[in-house]
Amino acid sequence: MANLVQRKNISSGSAWEPLVGYSRAVRIGNRVEVSGTTAGNGNTVEGIGDVYAQARISLQKISAALQEAGAGLQDVIRTRIYVININQWEAVARAHREIFGSILPACSMLQVSAFIDPRILVEIEASAEIVAINQDNDSSAAPTRNTSSNVL
Repeated sequence: MANLVQRKNISSGSAWEPLVGYSRAVRIGNRVEVSGTTAGNGNTVEGIGDVYAQARISLQKISAALQEAGAGLQDVIRTRIYVININQWEAVARAHREIFGSILPACSMLQVSAFIDPRILVEIEASAEIVAINQDNDSSAAPTRNTSSNVL
């Protein structure tokens, strides 16, 4: 008989979740996917007009969802950042770097034309993989560069 991997849906309690049909995060096995996260809370938006503040708030909400899933920011392997104005990329990058500067996940940042709420300036998604690390031989702190000449 095959081992069944359990699925855990994590809700933030947002009114959008049942309306759209999604979860804030989903954990299956050691994998955690966090949905697009903004500074919106119901009918309010924190950090109106401040993309840096909204990015920080979004990242704090992502951290809380990861913790509820049994993961942490150190487990994040990829983030996707969507902004309304790509000219504000540096402020968003600063917020991302403050959280992930030593973790260094893969990351994409894209400009989009609009969000459902026009007060939202940034939305962030995260993917995490929970991996046990040998504390005696932890080489994960520094990124490595493939110097092989046969890499495509």
